[in-house]
Amino acid sequence: MLPDIRLKRVYDSPSSEDGMRVFTDRLWPRGIRKADLKMDLWLKGVAPSSALRRWFGHDPAHWDEFQVKYRQELALYDPEVRQLIDLVRKERVTLLYAARDPVYNHPRVLVAFLKETIASGKDHPGV
Repeated sequence: MLPDIRLKRVYDSPSSEDGMRVFTDRLWPRGIRKADLKMDLWLKGVAPSSALRRWFGHDPAHWDEFQVKYRQELALYDPEVRQLIDLVRKERVTLLYAARDPVYNHPRVLVAFLKETIASGKDHPGV
C-alpha cells in the first residue's frame, strides 16, 4: 500500500484531514511566527542543501537536474529522511513548504522519492 502523503503551503489553512503536519524547508518562512504555524514536526534534514537550493532558485530550466541532485542528497540517508520514511509508513502526512511555485518545488520530488522507497520495500533510501 502506498503512503498517504499530501502537500500544502505553510500559508494555507490547516485541516483536520492533514494528518501529521511536517515542515520540510531548511529555512523558516517569511511572515510567519513560529507560534502561528500549526506543525507537528520540522525536519530540516529532508530539505535540499543550502547550496542546491540556491543553485535551483525555483528556475524551471534547472528542474530536471535539480531532481537528480536532490534525490542524490536524499539517498545519503540523513536520519531525518529515515524518520520521515517511518512516519509515512504509519500514517497520513502533509508536507508543508513555503515555496510559491506549486509545481517546481522540492516537496514534489520528496513525495516521489518516499513513495518509490516504500514501494521498493527498502529500509534504506537509495539512488
